[in-house]
Amino acid sequence: MTMYAKDDIRSRLATAPVATREGIDASTPIKPSQWIAFHDEEPSETSALGSRTWIARAANLVIAYSEAKAGEVFARDEQPDEYAVLMYSESAPLRVTAGASSVEVDEEAFVVVPPGASTIEVLADGPVIRVFSTVDGGLRDSALNAAAYASPDLRAAPLEPWPDPVGGFALRVYRLADTPIAEGRFGRIFRTTTLMVNFLAEEPAPRDLHKLSPHHHDDFEQISFGVKGTFVHHIRYPWGPDSASWRDDEHREIGTPSICVIPPPTVHTTQGVGEHQQLLDIFSPPRHDFSASGWVLNADDYPAA
Repeated sequence: MTMYAKDDIRSRLATAPVATREGIDASTPIKPSQWIAFHDEEPSETSALGSRTWIARAANLVIAYSEAKAGEVFARDEQPDEYAVLMYSESAPLRVTAGASSVEVDEEAFVVVPPGASTIEVLADGPVIRVFSTVDGGLRDSALNAAAYASPDLRAAPLEPWPDPVGGFALRVYRLADTPIAEGRFGRIFRTTTLMVNFLAEEPAPRDLHKLSPHHHDDFEQISFGVKGTFVHHIRYPWGPDSASWRDDEHREIGTPSICVIPPPTVHTTQGVGEHQQLLDIFSPPRHDFSASGWVLNADDYPAA
């Protein structure tokens, strides 16, 4: 079911294949959405320097959002797989080191950090966003919403890593200035072996309420990360045979920084209602339809499954 308007570029997407999994049918429970406004929650961690970090998870990924102080170091000693750092216009400038490679980044960028030992040094106060897979049990279990996944989301596609990057795992920096928003392409999309991120454009005005884009995903979650402004996430739950499990539509406003975890196969769309806003959409595993569209900007480095 696609409900994009004809002038929405996503109306051209090919229908993504849906993995047939045993035991999944109309009676399979649908997880409730999750709404996490970080400033409304106690930090998961507060460092000696005063950096505050909130950790939240989805079915296949973990987000660590930090309001970091200059001089902070986020170290990963035995990281089992690669992870990403999402940098938007207000992010703290960083020095990222992995093995013999080190790079300073002080602009919007998608940074991929390889497995093994790495450090992220914070060069000035500001937000730091890291995104991991759920492979690391310690990170996964420390999430403030870990209880939501005490039972897995049976409808969400499992985490199956895509092919290794060309040339092997390495510290990679994709600066958004090198790939500005362009006509005929949806946002700025990057992928790794386990996740996909779309850096949507900053919007200087509220979204036109007559041009929303309700749609659904059969088998993967969408994590909408609001980094600027105010949003209303609209979510509609399909009806299954058990009427006792039906849920009302949701039309809830949430500020930023925040995430909304949107479960499959709900119909959803997000409406920016602030004077200025920006949204980052995150998926795990990567999306086949976006990958087939030619919109993935680092596809030469990361082969499609």
